[in-house]
Amino acid sequence: MAIARPVRALGLAAIMMWCFFLWTIFRPGAGIKGPGDSLANLERDPNLDPTGEPEGHLVHTSDAYLPDANPSARINATLLALVRNEELEGMLQSMRDLERTWNHKFNYPWTFFNDVPFTEEFKRKTQAVTKAKCNYELIPKEHWEVPSWINDDLYKESVKILEEHDIQYADKISYHQMCRWNSGLFYKHPALQNTQYYWRVEPKVHFFCDVDYDVFRYMHDNNKTYGFTINLYDAPYSVPSLWPETIKFLAQHSEYLHDNNARDWVTDKLRRPSHNDQASGYSTCHFWSNFEIGDMTFWRSQAYEDYFNHLDRAGGFFYERWGDAPVHSIALGLFEDSSRIHWFRDIGYQHIPFFNCPNSPKCHGCTTGRFTDGEAWLNMEDCRPNWFKYVGMG
Repeated sequence: MAIARPVRALGLAAIMMWCFFLWTIFRPGAGIKGPGDSLANLERDPNLDPTGEPEGHLVHTSDAYLPDANPSARINATLLALVRNEELEGMLQSMRDLERTWNHKFNYPWTFFNDVPFTEEFKRKTQAVTKAKCNYELIPKEHWEVPSWINDDLYKESVKILEEHDIQYADKISYHQMCRWNSGLFYKHPALQNTQYYWRVEPKVHFFCDVDYDVFRYMHDNNKTYGFTINLYDAPYSVPSLWPETIKFLAQHSEYLHDNNARDWVTDKLRRPSHNDQASGYSTCHFWSNFEIGDMTFWRSQAYEDYFNHLDRAGGFFYERWGDAPVHSIALGLFEDSSRIHWFRDIGYQHIPFFNCPNSPKCHGCTTGRFTDGEAWLNMEDCRPNWFKYVGMG
C-alpha cells in the first residue's frame, strides 16, 4: 500500500530534523561557549570595539576611600609586588601609572616583598608616590630556599637541557625560586594572613586607562575569583612534564575537577598542535600572571594546596622551568568555575612586548598596533581567541 504524500513529507522532515540534531551535538567545536563557532570568526581584536566598564555591580569613589577614612569603604585587599632594591626605578614607574589611573581614587595599600631587606631609599621613594600605606616585607627563608628534595646535580643537568631549547632564565636559580614562590607560597606570608584580594604589579609596566570603579569590590560583589588582561602561549619545552604530572594528580583527585571547567582551553591542540605535542598534551595557554587580580581564597583551598604540593615534590620548578603563570592557569582552568574568571578588557596594560589596549576615551597613550586585522590577530602569540572560543569573554 502506497504511503500518502503528506505522510512521506512528514517522515522526511522528521529524519532531517533528527540528522540536524545529531550534527549539532557531534559537530566539530560542539559545546563552544564563546563568540562564534570557530577561531576564524574572530576577525579582529575585541578591544578594537568600543570598551566601557564591565557589567555587574560597580562601586565608584567617595570620601570613604580617602586615605584616613574611618570607616573606610576599602575591603581587605592590597597591591602586591615582588621586587628587588635595584628595581626601584622600574617600580616607581609602575606605581606612578597605577596611582594616576586608579589608586589615587581608592588608596589601597601597597605590599612589597623581597628576599633581602628593603633599603631606606626604596622605602622613602615608593612611599612618596602614594598617599596609601606601604608595607615592606621580608620573605621567610623557608619559603625562598631551594627545597631539600631537589638534587643539585640533576638541576645542573636539567639547566643544560633547557638552555639547548633556548629557555629564558633557565640558569638563574633565583628565577626558579621566584616562580615557585609566586605559585604556591606568596599567599602564605604572615603579612597577608588577613588579606583576601590582591593586584599583582611588576616593575616597568604601564597602565593606560582611567578606571573609575573599585576593582576589588567588583571582584567581590560579582563573585569573581581571578582577573586577567593578557593570555599567551608558553614555551612548551619549559613545561614538558607539567601536564603529565597534572594528569597523575587528577587520577588521584578527580573530585577537584569543576563541572564548569575550562579544560578544553588547557588542552586545545587545534591552533598550536606543536605546542600541545611538545608540552605532552598541554596547549601552553596561560594567563599572563605579571598582571593578575585574584582572590587568595582559591590558592588557599584544599584543591590548590594539594595540587601545588604534588607539583612541588615532582621538582619541575627547578628541573624544568614551570612558571607561576602556567601553574595558576591550569589550576584555574580545571578546579574553578570558568564563569568566575574575568577578562579586564577595560584596563589598559603593557608589559613589553605584550599589551591589552582597549578602545576607550579613558585610555591615553595606548595604541593597538598589530591588532588591525584577522590574520595578525590569529597568528600572534595571543591565546585569548582560544579563551573566547571555549569560555567566552567573561
